[in-house]
Parts: sequence; structure tokens; C-alpha cells
Amino acid sequence: MADTKKKNVKELSYAELVTQLKDMKQKYMDLRFQMVVGHVDNPMQKRTMRRDIARLNTLIRQKELAGQTK
Repeated sequence: MADTKKKNVKELSYAELVTQLKDMKQKYMDLRFQMVVGHVDNPMQKRTMRRDIARLNTLIRQKELAGQTK
């Protein structure tokens, strides 16, 4: 996620965050598979994806605590 995406992610609804998290996890699994096979252009992408997933988890948890899960 770029800096502009970080700002936009904070404005998403709970359902949108959950679907984006699901997509990110799937992309991360694909990236891990590609790393095992050996077809990865940017190995640092794995770290940034992990951090993006953690960021999404944090925002989802904040919305849960605020009672915005609908």
C-alpha cells in the first residue's frame, strides 16, 4: 500500500476492510508460493504485504471495538 492508500484504507467500512484483508491474504499466499518456486522480482514485497495485512487487522479491530461492525 502506498501512502495515499493508507489514508484511503482508514476511511473504508468494516465490510470493505474484511474483504480487502481476505484479498491481501490470498495475494500473500500466492507470493509465498512464488518465492518457493523462485519467480519473485522483489523479495521485499513479502515484508510490505505482511505489514499491510497487519495494518488491515488493526483497523478492523479498531472498528470492532468502536461498534462499527455493521
